[in-house]
Formats: sequence, structure tokens, C-alpha cells
Amino acid sequence: MALWRVRATVDDRPGYLSVLTASLALRSVNILAVQVHTTEAGAIDDFLVDAPDSLTESDLLAAVAKGRGRDAFVTRAEAQGLADQPTRALALAGRLVHEPDSLGETLAALLDATDVRWRPQHAADLPGFQGCRMTLSEESGGSYEVLRALPSFTPAEYARAQALVEIAGRLHRQHRESVSMLLPDGTELTLRPAVPDDLPAVRELHEECSPTALGRRYLGGLPTEARMRRLLEPSGGVTLLATAPGGAVVAMATLTVEGDLGEAALLVEDGWQRRGLGTALLRRLHAWAGRSGLSAVVTHTTADNTAMLHTVRRLGTAHIERDGALISATLPTATHPATNESPTR
Repeated sequence: MALWRVRATVDDRPGYLSVLTASLALRSVNILAVQVHTTEAGAIDDFLVDAPDSLTESDLLAAVAKGRGRDAFVTRAEAQGLADQPTRALALAGRLVHEPDSLGETLAALLDATDVRWRPQHAADLPGFQGCRMTLSEESGGSYEVLRALPSFTPAEYARAQALVEIAGRLHRQHRESVSMLLPDGTELTLRPAVPDDLPAVRELHEECSPTALGRRYLGGLPTEARMRRLLEPSGGVTLLATAPGGAVVAMATLTVEGDLGEAALLVEDGWQRRGLGTALLRRLHAWAGRSGLSAVVTHTTADNTAMLHTVRRLGTAHIERDGALISATLPTATHPATNESPTR
């Protein structure tokens, strides 16, 4: 028996797939995996089959034609083809996490491409595909051109490839925005943007913090699992993490956006407090807000949280308001500096 890959277009009508599979079965062809790509021209059925050694490419093409298939493509397959395409795409995405610079090779492996070309600017063509040529856009302004001999690309293949490009872009952005911080005692930490995969480490950070630290961070009560997940990627904002040697998350700083204001909140594990970590995180949030065009950053804390108030004052002239035990500090950004009328109390 021999492994083959068979792809053909059939009318997207009830029973037509069974006609094609029956035609293959009459020639003792065993279908090991099948994937259906929906297109305007019909349903493109992609099979991995195990066929008798006596069958040739011409025999399989004839079987497809008799089964009402058209635009057939037949080629020998390797054992790795036994993995279905979604599983293959997930495995390649995992490779990107460890090797973000391998995007070209990853696209070639995903799409069985003969050539992958990167350009530092957007391609003349809009992102998409036509026949055996695909154009993928990068958020940085670059583009990838992917070519293969046969068969033609499908919408599902384009969607998977574009998703891999976006994953690689996010990984590169995270790497660019990561910085090292040296504490006075010589300990080196990494400050970087959070990603959804950080949820277990962030959950552990919350478990390590004292009730006092958690109460000052979450004035309205501890976050649910769903809210904690949303905090890792706040809409319109950013969350920064501080990781110690070994990878443990020891601090978390979140900036949520509403209108032209950013609301900053910090959580620093008790053993890492009063070492300049909160100041460094808040300074980066404040700079991020200025680059994003926000007018100010506001923090809310309790009146007894003097460390947080000192942190805010280190960054500039803040407008302080008190409402009972709650204190709100508003710090203008560099793009919207405070006027002489802005009070500081």
C-alpha cells in the first residue's frame, strides 16, 4: 500500500462527496483523513489515502473523474501527512513561539510552498490569494509572497497562514518591548507585555500576595478568573509584567483606557515591594499612555497606601482628590502637560 494526497473540487450538494468516496473505494483506496474547503467554485475535498501499490497517479485521477470530481490534484504523500491540517497548524504555531524568526520556513511547511519571499513594504496586491500565489500582510508594514506549483490555495489555507503571520508579529512586538531592570541589590528582572499564556503565572502571583496588597489593588473585590484573563489584554490598553530569574511573575501593572484617560493599577508581590519596581512599571505605563495620545493617567488607591502616592509623585505633578478613604491621583502625560491651574494637594 502507498500513501497519496488527493484533492478535487465537487459540487457542494448533498451526496456528491459520497459519490467521490465510493469511486475511490471501488479501487480499494482507504481514506485515512479528509478535509473540506468551502469555496465559491464548490467544495474542495482534500484526502490522504492509502492505495494499493498497483495503482498509479493516472488510476487515481480516473477514479476522481468518475466520482464527479474536477480540477483534480494527485501526489505521493509522506507519513507526516497523517496529521490533519488543523493539528499541523497548531504544531507550527508552537514552533513559532520558540523560533519567531522561522516564519518563512513555517509558512513553507504549512502550505507545502516552493518559495516564500518577504518584502519590507506592503505588496502591490491586496492580501489574499489567487491560484497558487498568496500574499500575506504584516502589521509592521511588510508582506510575504507564498508560491507553490499545485494545487491552488483555498480560503482555509489563507486564514491559517495569516494567523501564523499575526502570531509571529505579536511575538516580535513582545520581544521588542521587553527590557531588563537591575534592582539596587543586583537582581535583574524583565519587564514585558503580558500575553494570554501568562494566566497561570499571574494566578500564582495573586496567590502569593497578601490580603493587604490585593485589597489595595482591587478596591472592588478580588477578580474572577474571567476578569483576570481580560486584564492580560485590556481593550485599548496594556498590561506589563515583571518576571524574576526563573520566570516567576512578581508584579503586574495594568492600564485600561476610557476615552482619553488611562487608569493604572499595580500589584507587586509583598517581598518585592519598596525596591523601585512599582515606580518602573508605572513610569512605563505613563510613557505608553503619552505615546498613545491619552491626556492623563489616573490611579485610585486607599489613603493609607503612601507608597503608591509617593510613586505617583516621582513621575510628575499630580492632581490629588480625596473621597473619604479613597484617593485618586491624575498625572498628565507629556502630550497634555499640566497647566498652572492644576492643583496638587
